[in-house]
Formats: sequence, C-alpha cells, structure tokens
Amino acid sequence: MFVLHLGDEGGGDDENVFGPPQVEAINALLDEVEASEGPTALVTTNEGKFYSTGLDTGWVLTHVDEVDPYIQSVQELLARILVFPMPTVAAVAGHAFGGGALFALAHDHVVMRSDRGYICMPGVTIGASYAPGSVMLVGDKVPARVNHEMLVTGKRYGGQQAHDLGIVDAAATLDDVLPTALAYAHANKHTRGRTIGEIKASMYARTAAGLRATVSGVGGQAAIAES
Repeated sequence: MFVLHLGDEGGGDDENVFGPPQVEAINALLDEVEASEGPTALVTTNEGKFYSTGLDTGWVLTHVDEVDPYIQSVQELLARILVFPMPTVAAVAGHAFGGGALFALAHDHVVMRSDRGYICMPGVTIGASYAPGSVMLVGDKVPARVNHEMLVTGKRYGGQQAHDLGIVDAAATLDDVLPTALAYAHANKHTRGRTIGEIKASMYARTAAGLRATVSGVGGQAAIAES
C-alpha cells in the first residue's frame, strides 16, 4: 500500500501547491508506484491545514513565459491520476481549493475531514477560468446540479456537506480520515493492473484528452493580470 504525503509530511501550514518542483517530484513517486508489483493501491494525503491549494500562483506571476508548459504539466498530472492503473484514494485532511480540489476529485475515492476544511473551486470569485478538461473532470465526479453550483458560484463545502451532496465518498474525523481512506484502498487493491487502467481510460477518455490538450495563451493572461 502506497501513501503519498503532499508537501511537508511533518505538518505546518504549507499550502502544498503544485509548483514545477512538486509536479516533478509527484510524477517521480508515481513512477515508483507504477513500477511495483502485486495487489496494491495509492492513497494521497496531507498533514497541516491544507491538502492543496493547487497552482503556485506566486511562481506563475514571476515566470510568465513558462506558464503554458507549467499549466500543461499540472493538467497532465490530473489526467495521470484519473486513469492510474490501480485504486486511488484521496485522504483530504485539510482545505482542497482549485487545482487541489481537482487533484482530489481525480482519485477513485475521496475521504474528507468532517469537522474542518473546505473543498472549493474558487475561480469565479477570483477571476480565474478553468481549462475545458478541468471542467469536464468536475462534471465526471460531481452530481450535475452540485457541479453547476460548485463551478459558477465558487461555493465552499465542508466535509460533511460534501459527503451529503455526493462530492466525496466519506467524511470522517481527523483521526479517521487516513484509516478510512486506507480501508477503501485495501478493499480494492486486488483490482490493480492493466484492466482497471483500461477501464478508467475508457470511462474518462474525453476528460483525459481534454486535460492533455495543448495549453496556449495562459501566460499572456497572467501578464495582463500582473500589469
């Protein structure tokens, strides 16, 4: 069983952004997981206040000429998790905003802390749109009316409400988030292999293609926003 800790495993208030170094590190760890053999599953989790706040906006504003390939790398990471050839579970023990919410939703199952933390797609409230693949990902994973509300209002959902509305599979206390996620993982680890990867690739073919589509022009928007 593989448990991937986002950001600082020791805790703190690290927002666990997906900056270029983090994307590279996560992909390297996923390579190791894929190279393993036998029944297993992948669980991602966090310690501290945030599961992930998604894109590293500070990096974006100081690397405008590199934004398009950076966004592309994040989108491709989402696609990789979406069709990963083994069961995947997000153990969300803190806030999951924007790209962090997308990363969680790309997993097969999501377990969220019930008493603190929100899952949210805040783009509409901060003037940031989403790539078509990201919109399709939310549509695949969230019931239609909630999907609409989540994207066009930027509403924040606590863990229990997210469970009640079908955004996540389970809500648990902080101490039970990871054990609950591991229970999902153990129950399904026997499905690991080529077949589950092929099934997910077929189920989410349109979304995965959208996530892997060439990103162009985002850097120019960042430059306008900075000016």
